[in-house]
Amino acid sequence: MVESPEQQHPKKAFGWAARDSSGVLSPFKFSRRHEIVGVVTEVGIKVEKFKVGDHVGVGYMAGSCQSCDSCSTNAENYCPKMIVTFGDIYHDGTPTYGGYSDIMVANEQFVVRIPGSLPLDGAAPLLCAGVTTYSPLRYFGLDKPGMHVGVVGVGGLGHVALKFAKAMGLKVTMISTSPKKKEEAIENLGADSFLISHDDGQMKGAVGTMDGIIDTVSAVHPLLPLVGLLKSNGKLVLLGVPDKPLQLPVFPLLMGRKIIAGSSVGGMKETQEMFDFAAKHNITANVEVISVDYANTAMERLVKGDIRYRFVIDIGNTLHV
Repeated sequence: MVESPEQQHPKKAFGWAARDSSGVLSPFKFSRRHEIVGVVTEVGIKVEKFKVGDHVGVGYMAGSCQSCDSCSTNAENYCPKMIVTFGDIYHDGTPTYGGYSDIMVANEQFVVRIPGSLPLDGAAPLLCAGVTTYSPLRYFGLDKPGMHVGVVGVGGLGHVALKFAKAMGLKVTMISTSPKKKEEAIENLGADSFLISHDDGQMKGAVGTMDGIIDTVSAVHPLLPLVGLLKSNGKLVLLGVPDKPLQLPVFPLLMGRKIIAGSSVGGMKETQEMFDFAAKHNITANVEVISVDYANTAMERLVKGDIRYRFVIDIGNTLHV
């Protein structure tokens, strides 16, 4: 008799899950094989990179094919067979349930070490927002001291992009539709300057001044004004996912050899490099730590944009059977 995948992994876990289209989270008991951080409690006999007691994290990826061009160049995040940490099916046929539970089992190739100097709550969002912003700065060469970079969106991704850019020695201008975020961006987050994207005067005054722009916004927005801010050979890197196609202005790209590109999270080697850099420069995300039974309220607040800038669920201290 062939055992089911669930029978092959009889270890019982307790967590919270959304089990219908309402998206409401509720207690959930299951067998198992997000941005998740914790302490290693057990390692397999072939594990070499980690030991019991290590602080570790598992991000967006839980697996990949390990044989394609992307995987062989440390870019597992672009593997066509990438397995995400939640809502996917693992190699053995079991669901990837995410991290809202008391335990998790992961392949060591998709686990990163979190330096001891970083608090786990502030480090957790770096597994997604951190590497998603660190990666394009490094990959597209927008990491040289003295460069001028714009960051569109003062939010979960944007505030981390600003922290990494400043640690790299860059001049950073935050770009937003909301004038109310100017004080936050400059006084609290350390931006050098601030532009209101729908203020034609401000935008025209900054034309041709930036080496690159990291655009974190997922709402539909015009690209032409942003392209105008770039110097010749400048790069506009899109990280957000608007629900409708954006208009692409071709002529301004030709008249300056400018580039519009996209980027998504990062590979495992790059993610570890990001954490080591974050530890060196004491970079963490701005978070609000919540209990697991507050998760549904937190979801409602997320929809309203009522968060500065990431919720982190304290699973260990608030999840009980």
